[in-house]
Amino acid sequence: QVQLVESGGGLVQAGGSLRLSCTVSGPIFAINKMAWYRQAPGNERHVVATITNDGHAVYPDSVAGRFTISTNNAKNLMYLHMNNLKPEDTAVYYCNAVHPNGWTNWWGQGTQVTVSS
Repeated sequence: QVQLVESGGGLVQAGGSLRLSCTVSGPIFAINKMAWYRQAPGNERHVVATITNDGHAVYPDSVAGRFTISTNNAKNLMYLHMNNLKPEDTAVYYCNAVHPNGWTNWWGQGTQVTVSS
C-alpha cells in the first residue's frame, strides 16, 4: 500500500512563496504518475500539477509559470514549489499517486495553504 504524507503548508502573504513536500512510502514501483491537487471550501478538488515517471510535467493555466512540480531521483519525495501566490490559491493541497492501471489512486491527508491579501 502506497502511503503519502504532505507537509509544508502554512500562511503566506500574496506574492510570497511556499514549497510543499510529499513523502512517499510503500511500493513506489507501483506508481505511474503523481500529482498535486487542491480543494478550496465549497469547491471540487482540482489538479494543479502532474508529473510522469519520465519527468514530464503538466499544469493548468491557473498556475502555469508560478508552480513547479518535481520529484527526487528515488521517487520517494515529491515537491510543489509555489511562487507569486495569490489569495485564490488558498486551499487544502493533496498529494496523489496513480497506479499504471489508471484507476488505482492513493491520496495524502492534505496540507492547508492560506494566502492573505
